Amino acid sequence: MERTGLRLILIRHGETEWARDGRHTGRTDIALTELGRLQAMVLGDRLRGRTFVRVMTSPLARAFETCRLAGVAEEAEISDDLMEWDYGAYEGRRTAEIREEVPGWSIWRDGAPKGETAAEVGARADRVIAQALTATGDTVVFAHGHYLRVLTARWLGLPPEAGRLFALAPATIGILGYEREQRVIIRWNDRCHLVLPSYIWAEQGDLDVRVGDPSVGSGDDRSGPGRGKARDQQTSSAGDLTAP
Repeated sequence: MERTGLRLILIRHGETEWARDGRHTGRTDIALTELGRLQAMVLGDRLRGRTFVRVMTSPLARAFETCRLAGVAEEAEISDDLMEWDYGAYEGRRTAEIREEVPGWSIWRDGAPKGETAAEVGARADRVIAQALTATGDTVVFAHGHYLRVLTARWLGLPPEAGRLFALAPATIGILGYEREQRVIIRWNDRCHLVLPSYIWAEQGDLDVRVGDPSVGSGDDRSGPGRGKARDQQTSSAGDLTAP
């Protein structure tokens, strides 16, 4: 049976200090950096004017704050099932450091002592997918890098460990949906809101955007080229929004 009109919009939270430094950030409640806050606000530009039948967010501050700064927190449901992978004894550590003790270690294959396995994260993702499948439109989910990669693997019917195939940067957008009856990835690791003014890509369609819709880009460019100078200057003073 064909499925239309049901999509999951996946949003990874903005930059944190630990994410920037490559440290495994599971249950530690790290705040967004200033750049991460700017990224979240730009995400809000991208989402403005869209209609979501459901908004869900992890309770961890970096995800919830991204949701709030993006302007959709008032309608958000907080779900513990959206929390990041529990890294146990490897919390806050870099992969290179762990591999000095456990050569070839991979979170996907080996998990973490006193933490979660990929299968346990997958079980949480399955529950979120089951909730989303009861909707008839777009569900937007604010969560975390490893978790969203697992959720994507489960959406496609793959084992949780297959999440290793789906790299995902901070403050990016992914869209999961259907091609007829087949579950597919419609868009992945999309960061054009961080690097392009909306008039360039809105004309090609984005989140069902059409020219003349409320601005969904990163610049004050509602009238086309040349209108984004004020925002460009603001961005220059705040730092490079293209940073991962």
